[in-house]
Amino acid sequence: MADASGNTLKRPHPEDNGNDSQKRPRSNHGSPVPGSAGAAAGKVDIEKMMAEARAKAEAVRARLQAARGGATPPVPPTESSPSPAPPASTPAMSRLEQMKARVAAATAKANAPAQRPEAPAPSYQQPQAFDDDSFSKARGGLDVGLHPALLSDATPVFSGSKGRQQKGDKAGNRGKQLDLSGPSIEEIRNNPYFDPSLGPKATIAKPRQSRELSFNQKGKYVQQAINLRRAEQLEAMKKRIAERARLAGIDEDMDVEKSYSVPAPPAVEWWDERFIDGSDYDAIEDPSKLKIDAIVTQYVQHPIQLEPPQEKHMPTQKPMFLTPKEQAKIRRQRRMADLKEQQAKIRLGLEPAPPPKVKKSNLMRVLGEQAVKDPTAVEAQVNREIAERKEKHLLMNEERKLTKDQRREKLESQQEKDAALGIFMSVYRIDSLASGRNRFKIGKNAEQNKLTGICIVHPRLNLVIVEGGKHSVNNYRKLMLNRVDWTENPGPTTSDRNRESEPLWLSTEDDKGEARDFSQNTCNLIWEGQSKSRLFKRWVGARVCETESEVKAALSRTNTENFWTLAKSFKPAEF
Repeated sequence: MADASGNTLKRPHPEDNGNDSQKRPRSNHGSPVPGSAGAAAGKVDIEKMMAEARAKAEAVRARLQAARGGATPPVPPTESSPSPAPPASTPAMSRLEQMKARVAAATAKANAPAQRPEAPAPSYQQPQAFDDDSFSKARGGLDVGLHPALLSDATPVFSGSKGRQQKGDKAGNRGKQLDLSGPSIEEIRNNPYFDPSLGPKATIAKPRQSRELSFNQKGKYVQQAINLRRAEQLEAMKKRIAERARLAGIDEDMDVEKSYSVPAPPAVEWWDERFIDGSDYDAIEDPSKLKIDAIVTQYVQHPIQLEPPQEKHMPTQKPMFLTPKEQAKIRRQRRMADLKEQQAKIRLGLEPAPPPKVKKSNLMRVLGEQAVKDPTAVEAQVNREIAERKEKHLLMNEERKLTKDQRREKLESQQEKDAALGIFMSVYRIDSLASGRNRFKIGKNAEQNKLTGICIVHPRLNLVIVEGGKHSVNNYRKLMLNRVDWTENPGPTTSDRNRESEPLWLSTEDDKGEARDFSQNTCNLIWEGQSKSRLFKRWVGARVCETESEVKAALSRTNTENFWTLAKSFKPAEF
């Protein structure tokens, strides 16, 4: 801390009992500063500055009072005028006095610009409504006045360069209070847009009334919930009663209470009225009033049970597949059960005991003494038994094996069942069918799979249409797309050589007798799906058509010309 003169303020030194009650300060360069002389000089300067500050403050106050009241301000004292004598200073000032001196010096520095005689007058005039007390209250902490814009009671009046006074916007109306009351009744009625149907209550604002706090009683909402549940139960009961009445043919408008009452049983039930000639069951005792002989006969009519049409398209459930270990376990259990049954029959005497199964490995153990006496004869007997058992085994296998006709019948029945589940169709596009071998494969496999359709042979492209069961169509697709090598040229067959009347484009050789190149020949599946029924009655075979008119004539019988148009516009996918 430092005072106004720049001296450092420190606590008193305990060893200095004389006039100098402070520690000896040091200067910036480290040399000791004179104690008593420097301190006295500093004290005189502080008192002088405080006196000058008080004089300047009095001058400013006098000038402001003159501007308000028109009195001539008193002349401020100058430096030549004698200043009031400073109070007698003690050798050592107290700490509180030193702090007051520093505050007075800071205040004097802040008010220094306002003391210059050549400084212009302030650009605004203090409002006349302020007095000294209000002005002093409006000053800041350092005796500085507030800005006029911060004053709320009046608006400052600014003076321009030409002496004209400029006031803020709406300065004259700022002091007035707004009239928030609504229009009177006369003004409302004189308004051309007034609607008399509204009435005065809708136009005049009601004063706001304070409402008191009202607390709900305990159990209020619980009772409301109970009432709602009872109402819902009653409505549900009414709906059930109305539904039962509608099903029973009773009038829906019947009273709810009547529906609960149990009606009295009729004298004769409706299902017995046609058998009794009377009004009650007492007529049963009289045989002449019974009508049983004319109605009840020995014939019983049963309705024909129709199978659902969608069940024929459902595939049959296949048996569960077993692993080899599971198959061996089931076989072992089955053979063990058969053996126990055979042993039980032998114990009861129903079957004779089977002869022992003699093998070369158990020859000596089974036959015993007989094998020792004549081993050659015993061995020959064992070999004959082994051959007999083998022959019997092969004979049983041949008996279980199906014959050629049985296998064909089984295959045909399976194909018929497959076709009964639904007819599927597939259409293929082939670039060239010049090879007679490929044409034979197409026709023969179609016949073996019981497929119907046609094969169109054309110089530009070839079309194959087949239809049949799902399993057969899948087998034929594997043949056309995987098994047949369409890029192979096997050369002319014997049947091809005998057909000299066939055109050149239907041969595997060109006009020079060389083999044609089929490396770009492809087969593509262009359409497949399910049809309602068969379009072809049989497999037509390969139909040679040199013009499109012949192709459309061959396909028009079955309405399949659109497949030819699809084949012409088909482009194979590029991968």
